[in-house]
Amino acid sequence: MKRNLVLLLSVLALFGCSQNVSTPVLTIEGGQVQGVASDLPGVVVYRGIPYAAPPIGDLRWKEPQPVVPWQGVKLCDKFGHPGYQAVHYPGGYTTEWGYGDESPYSEDCLYLNVWTKASGQPGKKLPVALWIHGGGYREGWGSEPEFDAQEWGAKDVVIVSINYRLGVFGFLTHPELSAESPHGVSGNYGILDQIEALKWIKKNIAQFGGDPDNVMIFGQSAGAGSVKTLCESPLARGLFNKAIIMSGGGLTVPTPAPAGAAPAGRMGGMRGMFRQMSLAESEQQTKEVMDWAGLTDLKKMRAASTEMIYSLGNIYNAASGKFAFLTAMPIVDGYVSKESFDAAAKDGSLADVPYMIGYTLNDMGDMAGGIAAFCLNREEKGAKAWAYEFARPLPTDGRSNVLSGAFHSSDLWFVFKSLQHCWRPWTQGDWDLSEKMLTAWTNFAKTGDPGLGWAPYTRENSQFMLFKLDAEDKEASEQGAPIKP
Repeated sequence: MKRNLVLLLSVLALFGCSQNVSTPVLTIEGGQVQGVASDLPGVVVYRGIPYAAPPIGDLRWKEPQPVVPWQGVKLCDKFGHPGYQAVHYPGGYTTEWGYGDESPYSEDCLYLNVWTKASGQPGKKLPVALWIHGGGYREGWGSEPEFDAQEWGAKDVVIVSINYRLGVFGFLTHPELSAESPHGVSGNYGILDQIEALKWIKKNIAQFGGDPDNVMIFGQSAGAGSVKTLCESPLARGLFNKAIIMSGGGLTVPTPAPAGAAPAGRMGGMRGMFRQMSLAESEQQTKEVMDWAGLTDLKKMRAASTEMIYSLGNIYNAASGKFAFLTAMPIVDGYVSKESFDAAAKDGSLADVPYMIGYTLNDMGDMAGGIAAFCLNREEKGAKAWAYEFARPLPTDGRSNVLSGAFHSSDLWFVFKSLQHCWRPWTQGDWDLSEKMLTAWTNFAKTGDPGLGWAPYTRENSQFMLFKLDAEDKEASEQGAPIKP
């Protein structure tokens, strides 16, 4: 018996070694990397690959710099740091995504992850997708559990997810920052990080079996807003070939306020004012706050602690009785962003690529009108856009303090087919719907057409693809059909 046990352990040890050997060592920008096996046969994941130098110290609020080389083979088995952000407490989205297993938040956050079935096969030329996470430009990271992308890899797409600089670390403007820039601007560092990731793909993705000339960008919420900025930015032109905008709206469609409606609240009014703020106005507002805090030059600003910089806007507003909004989202700066997404769509300067665009039934406002307007704009420009609505109210086990309905972000579980990471009592219909959506998204990455008999939105075909359970699945769901094993 003892001899048999020793033999079994030896076989298991050899199996473990063969698994390790089966993930090839790749030579990329910065050094050599080795991935690890995912849960799906043949799919290898590379976690935490640095794609630029850590943007800390003197590199805080600068364009991303070349990656720092490393010695030996980097085993990419752990995800990199998310961008610095607030602590997440239970309830709402935190309960939905199950935060807690990620690396500590840090300004040192420029890491990406790759899932692929063709590691070490540069001639394979599989389509590539770059995922940009949402979170209001102030939170989130590319390795959240709902973004487990192994199913994309299994569909023969090389998929990359990234972390990028967030909040004041990713978008702060200041007169001195503009003065030191060779382009005379400041802000948009988080967007520059995303562009750097696209450049990394262009230079390195062939090693993972990907085609650097067949790249799709997609994102949700602020990630969709980032996609919109990239589609307008001249700096990203030629780095991608398709785009998906998820719950990021379309073109702005004015809607009259209902009779007797109350005026926007203080924060709503301030946000509206900020959306129209020029770079010069934004810079001046930042300078006012920094000077108040004694951070009167860039040396002092860059020497200040991460925690101080992160909290400074709130401290200033509470202590001064004034309101200042330190830039924490993309801004039209004349370099990274020349004009708004709407303006670029209307004047024809938007990236000329196929688009997929949609929202969820209970999203953050009714986005259907703006999405339809965008699709018709694309038709007018001789291009194509596919529109969709996700209308599956997520099942629940009755617990309180959780999100309900087809809420903003609820489609993420389905697009990545990552339902196994969620506490919700999924039915077979949910798994089937997820497979349908995964197929459409990966088809789009491959060819620029989602397939499934889904036609582009036009004046003659003004139809959204509706993603929901069919009648039989809905009945089973209401009866509490068991989760797929």
